Amino acid sequence: MVSRRLFLGGSAIAATGLLTGCGGGFGGGNGIVQHETRYRLPEESAPHLRTFMQWPSSLEVYEDPDDLVVMQGAIAKLARNIARFEPVVMLGAAEHAQQIAEMTGGAAEHWDIPTEDLWCRDAGPCFVQSENGRQHIMHFNFNGWGQNQLHKNDALVARKVAERLKIKLIDSGLVGEPGGFEYDGEGTIIAHESSWVNPDRNRIGKAAITARLEQATGARKVIWAPGLKGQDITDFHIDALARFVAPGRILIQLPKKADERDPFSISAWETYQILKNARDAEGRKFELIVLDEPERLRSDDEEMVASYANYYVCNGAVIAAEFGDDKADEAARSTLAELYPEREIVMLNVDPIGEAGGGIHCATQQQPKNLI
Repeated sequence: MVSRRLFLGGSAIAATGLLTGCGGGFGGGNGIVQHETRYRLPEESAPHLRTFMQWPSSLEVYEDPDDLVVMQGAIAKLARNIARFEPVVMLGAAEHAQQIAEMTGGAAEHWDIPTEDLWCRDAGPCFVQSENGRQHIMHFNFNGWGQNQLHKNDALVARKVAERLKIKLIDSGLVGEPGGFEYDGEGTIIAHESSWVNPDRNRIGKAAITARLEQATGARKVIWAPGLKGQDITDFHIDALARFVAPGRILIQLPKKADERDPFSISAWETYQILKNARDAEGRKFELIVLDEPERLRSDDEEMVASYANYYVCNGAVIAAEFGDDKADEAARSTLAELYPEREIVMLNVDPIGEAGGGIHCATQQQPKNLI
């Protein structure tokens, strides 16, 4: 299985000469952007109209046909489970429509929007609302995590969804991925600098990136932690580590201690300390709920991303991964049940997604219901 922790060094694009769908390294991202209004990104737990997902289909990405089929099975399983709670739209080329219908058991509606890979959180449509309540898609100019993966089709997904829905596509003025920030819905973002203040995505400085994130989401404060560059394709997306449960409350998954041999553990504890000492846009200190990492994984893949924190909140449920560590899995289930008492906790074996360097949240993108 190709892992996003191995797909680095520019080889995916530079060695093959593969073109992006944006016509360049930065898409429309870092020009002058002037908006007449600020936009509002609803918090993920707000009611959804549907969930979007992307069908993995590119052998230029997966290389081994057997690996691709295994991944498609994991995505189909995830779609079937989400569809118990809300409608699911699977984006993929028309030639995959029958396969999608068969593997999802008809649980997902197919839209003919070609894709290469499954990471809908990053390449898919990020829905926001303007002050008059109209829904738009905020465009973060996906560039394959800094030109590290083929994305000729994936770079066009958000635009094509906007066209199909006949809603406006708004240029955020940034290049990045929604998996690279967490928003509480009330004014506070947490993010790793490594995913944004990074020349493979943005040519503008931290202050300008902060201002544009705030304008794109309605946030009034961005709390930055350093993160980690160059160790995985996402440059350590925050959604694999820390998630807003509600304004003022953050779930963070940590190893028992920082290991100097593991840069992810060092960075995770650094983020924890920053959040522990930070205040949100309302001036509140955070309540931090710490969840232990699993230690006895079912998968023997050294690049496995075993993140309970990378869960997805849909209508009436929380969909999370389990990793074969009975004690840690049960602790994660119990914690999520306490944090989301009115939702069913559904835990799935979707190891192929973790072995590819992501998780359930990475594979999903919600369309909220209009709340205004």
